[in-house]
Amino acid sequence: MRANILVIEDTRSISDLICINLETVGYTAVPFYDGDEVSRHLKENVSYDLALLDIMLPGKDGFALLPELQAKDIPVIFLTAKSDLPSKIRGLKDGAEDYLVKPFEMLELLVRVEKVLARYQKEEKVLRVRDVEIYPSERIVKKAGVEISFKPMEFDCLLLLAKYKNVAIRREELLNSLWGVEFEGETRTIDVHIARIRKKLDFQDVIKTIPRIGYRLEDKN
Repeated sequence: MRANILVIEDTRSISDLICINLETVGYTAVPFYDGDEVSRHLKENVSYDLALLDIMLPGKDGFALLPELQAKDIPVIFLTAKSDLPSKIRGLKDGAEDYLVKPFEMLELLVRVEKVLARYQKEEKVLRVRDVEIYPSERIVKKAGVEISFKPMEFDCLLLLAKYKNVAIRREELLNSLWGVEFEGETRTIDVHIARIRKKLDFQDVIKTIPRIGYRLEDKN
C-alpha cells in the first residue's frame, strides 16, 4: 500500500525535490506551502500516514501545526533550518517522531521516513523487482521462486537499492548506510558488492552505474 505523505514546506524548490524523491520510491506526496492552508485542510475528512513539516512557514508555523496533525493521528518529522538545540528539544518533546536539519541528504530523509512508517506498520513485507522478491525480515532473496544465497553485506546493499529504487545513490551514502558510520575507506569497496549482486540476479541492466555519483536500481513497475 502506498503511504500518503504531507509535505509542508514553503520553499517550492525544496518541496518539489522532496516530492519527486518520495514519488520515485513509491509514496504519494501531497505538498502544502502555507500553515494556515494546512490548518484548514486538516479540518476536512483527511487521512495521511506521515507529515514532513517545516517550522518556519507563512501563517501558522510548524510548532502550531504539530498538535493539529497529532489530533489526526499523523506522525511528524520536522524538516527545518532551525538547528539550535532549544528548537530541537521543543519539537521532540512536543511529540515529533524525528527532527532533521537542512541541508540534508535525500537518502537520509528517505531512511527516516521508512523508519517512522515502520513504527506505524506501513512498511512493505516483501519488495519486488522484476522477477526478484526480497524479504527484509527473513533476509531472503528469491529469483523466479528460487532462493539465492547472499552474504550479509550484499543483502543489505541490495535491500537499500531496492527500497529506494529509481533514485541515484552516491557511493559514500551507500557505504555510510551499510556500515552505520562515516566510512573512511576506499569508496570503490561498494563496486565489489554491486558486481556480485548483478551477477547473482542477472541485474546488469537493472542496477545502473551513474558516472561520478554511484548507482541506481531501475524498476518502472
